[in-house]
Amino acid sequence: MVPGMSQVLSIAIAGAGIGGLTAAAFLARAGHWVVVFDQFTAPQPVGSGLVIQPVGQAVLRMIGAEAGFARGAWLHRMTGVEVVGGRKVLDVAYDRAGGPRRGLAIHRTALFEAVHAAALAAGAVIVPDTRIDRARACADGREVLAKRASLGRFDLVVDAAGAGAALSPLKARALGFGAIWGTVPWPARAEMPQDELTQRYRRADRMAGVMPLGQVFADKPAMAAVFWSLPRADLDGWAAADIDVWRAEVTDLWPQMAPFVAQIGSTAQMTPARYSHGTLRKPYGDRLVHIGDAAHRASPQLGQGANMALLDAYALALAVQTEGADAGPTYARLRRWHVRLYQAMSAVFTPQYQSGSRVLPVIRDRLLMPVSQIWPVPRILTRLVGGDLILPLAGGGFSGPRGSCWGPTVTETDP
Repeated sequence: MVPGMSQVLSIAIAGAGIGGLTAAAFLARAGHWVVVFDQFTAPQPVGSGLVIQPVGQAVLRMIGAEAGFARGAWLHRMTGVEVVGGRKVLDVAYDRAGGPRRGLAIHRTALFEAVHAAALAAGAVIVPDTRIDRARACADGREVLAKRASLGRFDLVVDAAGAGAALSPLKARALGFGAIWGTVPWPARAEMPQDELTQRYRRADRMAGVMPLGQVFADKPAMAAVFWSLPRADLDGWAAADIDVWRAEVTDLWPQMAPFVAQIGSTAQMTPARYSHGTLRKPYGDRLVHIGDAAHRASPQLGQGANMALLDAYALALAVQTEGADAGPTYARLRRWHVRLYQAMSAVFTPQYQSGSRVLPVIRDRLLMPVSQIWPVPRILTRLVGGDLILPLAGGGFSGPRGSCWGPTVTETDP
């Protein structure tokens, strides 16, 4: 039990993704009865690789999921070059190589296994093959339903079901560009550093990237995530595309990527990803809370998706500690300004790297990039990417990288 908590709650969580399992670990460790309902026959990760920034790493340590770090690859820098003009247009470093602030590039499988184990160890119950499609308000909580069948009544329902959440009222705006993602073994002859996320652009309408992932499975070799941006309209036809034509286009843009894409023999090895942007102004209802993509969605350009879900889960746990089943308003207050800032930054930066604009890439290359190298802007960008440009939780904190405290106690008023 958490000090100050006088009531054990029954909590239903919709979705066994990173955010849902992290919330389950926090809440079950606090002594609550937690049931996670997931639509898959067996809980499993969806997608390729992602970057866990320092703020997200701190949350994972709190729930005892840091064992998964050994399977990832530590990132020191993110770089990008515009191939038409040959200009470096992205260069964001964390601390010096090997420093305490680093990005953790990791495959979703490795991350999922660590968080899944933490949730089970905390005492959460995971129910597979069950998609919550309704959470009906009742006198003593909410009744959770799947295919019109009642799954029981709970004191609190947490919607962590992602972009397709049935419980979320969020109507996100579709973005004009998406990407195709795949995972391949890291080639022995690759001419790229294994501690950097490296990208190449053609203006803003094409982007190729390679990200080291470490080991997807503990006894397997190091892997890499490869990605290629496409207009949203082209993603629908990707399965029927000529893979040889695509490989030629990629290597023409970036010859050093050849040993990576040579391992992709069919379009089925690359998964299309569509992005959208939107934020719930009120990410909660009566005994119902939305976290992660169910509450806010954005392009992955800033690498914050999983980190935002992890922070949401932690903020929710703090709010439940003091407010019980009525945690929604406090949770929203804790996350409000951080979510707003990063959603705004994503909206500003994304079109500079993924759009059909001919003007924005020129501004990016000839104005913003030179300015980004002038002190103190590099440090600001490092904080932006690291996830702590401002306090991740307004009025509530925890010890993060370098032992810094991100704010006072949860009972403080919102600044």
